[in-house]
Parts: sequence; structure tokens; C-alpha cells
Amino acid sequence: MKEAIKTLTKAEEQVMQVLWKIEKGFLKDVIEGMPKPKPHSNTVATLLKILVDKKFVETETYGRMHQYEPLVSKEAYSKNSLNGLVKGYFGGSFTKAVSFLVEENKLSVEELELLLQQLKKK
Repeated sequence: MKEAIKTLTKAEEQVMQVLWKIEKGFLKDVIEGMPKPKPHSNTVATLLKILVDKKFVETETYGRMHQYEPLVSKEAYSKNSLNGLVKGYFGGSFTKAVSFLVEENKLSVEELELLLQQLKKK
């Protein structure tokens, strides 16, 4: 049985966003990709260690330096997060979730039509 993807804190997600973008990198590369104000290197190093422990990231060691690479793809995490959101707030109904977005004016008629076209193609 496949292990469920764990959830991430906002800070952990920020680090993962950088890693997904750069694909792999050292601590300095991750810090460089972070939004300003840049977090302290110790903070990012701690977050990377947590992400390794959660099995989101793997490391390869070069001397005393670690290169980090995502183990969980952005697509897999996004799918898991969206499914969790729909299950937790909309009773598992994607129809209710889309209706909510329409009611909140977050999804236009044009966007809905585009979604319908994509669904028909599948």
C-alpha cells in the first residue's frame, strides 16, 4: 500500500517551492531562491532536515556539503493538497468546491467553459 503524503507547514512549502523550481541544489541555492526578506541559513537548514525526515527531500553528500533534491513532485503534493481541501471543506465533492468558487467570483463563466472543454477531451 502506498504511503500517504504528509502535509507541510507554510515555511516547509516555501522551501519545497524553491526545490521544485531549481530541481536540486545546495543550501545556498535554496536560500537564494527564497523570497525577500531571506530567512537565516540555520532556519532553512532546519527546514531542509525536517523535509528529509518527512521523506519529501533526499540528500547527496559532497564532502561536508549536502545537495538537496525533491522526492515528492509538485504535482503529487498539489493533488494530495487539493483532495484534502475538498474532503475537509466540501464533503469530498468537487462539484461543491467549484460551485463555491463560482459563488465567490473566483471562477468565471469562460473558465468554467474551458474546464468543460478539457473534461470533454478526456
